[in-house]
Amino acid sequence: MTTDNDTKLRKLFKVLRQGNVVTIPLLESLGISNNLRKYYLESGWLESLGRAAYKKPGDTIGWQGALNALQKQVGIKVHVGGLSALELHGYSHYFRLTKGNLHLFSPHRSTLPKWFTNFDWGVELFHKPTSFLPDEIGIKDMDTKGISVSISSPERAIIECLYLAPQNTDLVECYQIFEGLVNLKPRLVTELLTNCTSIKVKRLFLYMAEKANHQWFQFIKTDKVDLGNGKRMITEKGVYNAQYLISIPKELIEL
Repeated sequence: MTTDNDTKLRKLFKVLRQGNVVTIPLLESLGISNNLRKYYLESGWLESLGRAAYKKPGDTIGWQGALNALQKQVGIKVHVGGLSALELHGYSHYFRLTKGNLHLFSPHRSTLPKWFTNFDWGVELFHKPTSFLPDEIGIKDMDTKGISVSISSPERAIIECLYLAPQNTDLVECYQIFEGLVNLKPRLVTELLTNCTSIKVKRLFLYMAEKANHQWFQFIKTDKVDLGNGKRMITEKGVYNAQYLISIPKELIEL
């Protein structure tokens, strides 16, 4: 006769696939109690990744499986963004990629669990909690190494790069990426810029978009974008641009 525990174990094996992480919320949804989870660990059917996260024994987990668990099981609104998202979209040949970095963005004041941040995923984690853009605009699911993760669209990713500039992203490199973004969607760009709360980012984006002279730029509804008042010094000893009221590196002006 099939017991209740046998049924739960079969359910566990069904979700405990190669490369995937299972968390306590998922185990609880399967009816697996704390005591039963401890029994599975002692019996070798589960292996701990840290507190509250588990994997198939002997399995090697990449950041994709861990991030999928955060997004789909734990319910944290965290996504791949910035340079890392542009790399996944195939734009890495336009910038000097720092090998092994993973740029993650999440809403302001959100935190990631220690089992995720303390584990060695083979990449250097860069996590930026910020709400300068709405959570729901310009984020899509993408399969990477057979696992679905939420990442920024190219439109959102380049805006995130500008948000990190110049402290964490080089402005000249941002423009070199911009030159390759020939197929951005004007409607999505307009929506993102309209809802963006960073005056610096909006001015930089429009400056670079105009400078790159892509066809999509003429369809941006710039009259809907609030560029604020007053000057913004983006970099020290920069060259002043009177149209967008920003000081930017001389190297960028000369490109």
